[in-house]
Amino acid sequence: MATDHIRYDVLARDALRGVLKHVLADAAEHGLPGEHHFYITFLSKAEGVKLSPRLLSQYPQEMTVILQHQFWDLVVTDDRFEVGLSFNGIPERLVIPFSAIKSFFDPSVQFGLQFEPVEESAAAADAPTVETLPVAAASEAPAEAGDEPVKQGEGAEVVRLDRFRKK
Repeated sequence: MATDHIRYDVLARDALRGVLKHVLADAAEHGLPGEHHFYITFLSKAEGVKLSPRLLSQYPQEMTVILQHQFWDLVVTDDRFEVGLSFNGIPERLVIPFSAIKSFFDPSVQFGLQFEPVEESAAAADAPTVETLPVAAASEAPAEAGDEPVKQGEGAEVVRLDRFRKK
């Protein structure tokens, strides 16, 4: 089997993370248009994630945040986003690198992306998986951070990059 020196899987993953970055940057600059809102699930202990000890103890593995009505100071950089959110009435500032994100879901248009987390030590050895998710109706979306952002159901077509990667 030929070696993929171009690393199409990495290029595709980075392109899809670019979609996420673009959407968040637009929301930071102009606010959320129409009924759009986002569920973002990320690894709580990934490199570069900054959470309060209180949130980290509540969500030691992964956490889902919802960017809809009550968030502030959304800042997007090349490698991460930062946002202010309130948890049980307590304001928190979160820093989330794009590499820590597991999934992104906009239930208003039933669009979702799922990312295999990037682990720096394994990134060269194991190519990450990127796929779009079939998404659930907005009424099935979680109401609180920490819930799973999507349920398997009818919706968008699933596209798995693993299908194209040589094993």
